[in-house]
Amino acid sequence: MIQRIQSVWLLVSSLVLFGLFLFPYVGYIDLVGLGKNIYVTGVYSSVNNVATKESGFLLMTIVTVLLGLFPLFIVFKYKSRKLQLKLILGQVVLLCLMAIWMFVAASRILDQINQTIGANNIGVGFFLLPVSVICLAFAIKGIRNDEKLIKSADRLR
Repeated sequence: MIQRIQSVWLLVSSLVLFGLFLFPYVGYIDLVGLGKNIYVTGVYSSVNNVATKESGFLLMTIVTVLLGLFPLFIVFKYKSRKLQLKLILGQVVLLCLMAIWMFVAASRILDQINQTIGANNIGVGFFLLPVSVICLAFAIKGIRNDEKLIKSADRLR
C-alpha cells in the first residue's frame, strides 16, 4: 500500500535530490577573486550579490530531475515488493554514478584555475546524495519488514 513507511522514505529521498537545485555542491573563488558556486544546473558567479549563470549543465540537470522523480515512481510499484527492491538498488547505483559525474565535472572546472576539491570548498549539495542513499536504505528496510509481515500472515492461514 502507498501509506507505508517506505513511501515516506522514498518521498524524502526524492525531496533531498531536488535539493540539489537549491544548494551548490562546490563553491570556490576564481583567479579574479569572484565567488563562484557549482550547482547541477551550471556554474554561477556572484557579482554585487547577484548570481549570474556562466555556464550550464543541461544533461546533468535532466539526469537530476529523472533521479528525483524515480523514487516517486518506485512508490507506485507497491504491489510488487521484489520489483521495488530491485528499483531501489538500481537507484542507489545511479546515485553513485551521479556522485562520480558531479566530482569529475567539478574537478574539470577547478583544474582550469589550478585548484582542487577540498574541505574548504565543499558545499551542502555534496552531502545530499549520501542522505538520499540513507533514505533509500531505510525504504529497503521498510519493504523487507512488510515482506516478513506478509509471510507471517500467510503462515497463520
